[in-house]
Amino acid sequence: MASLYSSFPISIRNRENPNCVKKALMSYVSSSCSRSCFTISADLNPKARFIAKRTETIEVQQLERPLIEYMSLPASQYSVLDAERIERVDENTFRCYVTRIKFFAFEVCPVLLVRVEEQPNGCCIRLLSCKLEGSPMVVAQNEKFSASMVNQISCSRELINSVQQLTSDTIIEVAIEIPFAFQLVPVEAIESTGRQVLEQILRIMLPRFMAQLVKDYKAWATGDMSRQPLGTGEI
Repeated sequence: MASLYSSFPISIRNRENPNCVKKALMSYVSSSCSRSCFTISADLNPKARFIAKRTETIEVQQLERPLIEYMSLPASQYSVLDAERIERVDENTFRCYVTRIKFFAFEVCPVLLVRVEEQPNGCCIRLLSCKLEGSPMVVAQNEKFSASMVNQISCSRELINSVQQLTSDTIIEVAIEIPFAFQLVPVEAIESTGRQVLEQILRIMLPRFMAQLVKDYKAWATGDMSRQPLGTGEI
């Protein structure tokens, strides 16, 4: 029994009085529970998760040089770059400045670092990192969110009436720790809004990107080796 009493981090002077012992034990248990509950609640930060998918397909008229040959070019030869929004980091890596988007009362400007992986019928664009620019509160979220994106671009092997299909299949996923100011908003409402924002981004960006890709293919197919960036800062 002496060893049991000595294990408690409290002083029990009158061990002969059962009431004193009982009160001491209850006090210890109560204080321990309070500390444990506080620790658990501090670690439980609510999170929201947004996912958006979109497939965009465009028909491309085959020219003198085949589309599939163009799609097999190494990333170092791409000239589809939007000079106002995209900068090359190295041969396969690019930094993209997405136009400002509105999320609740905040304006957010995502800066994406992506890598282009060459594939037999096209390429795969993968997100390496994403940094948020905007107000101090927006910037503070950089340590509290994660994002992933895969954009699979491919052209069909079938040629019908000199026309091939070019397809972009994209999925974006974002997980974010909900800021304290929004913790009274239902998680479902935040996730619904976030999903709509991502879907709007894909709905605007993919057609523009595909149109630029087709323009660059036409320039390449006609032998224009001095192809210049085709964008207008609208990505």
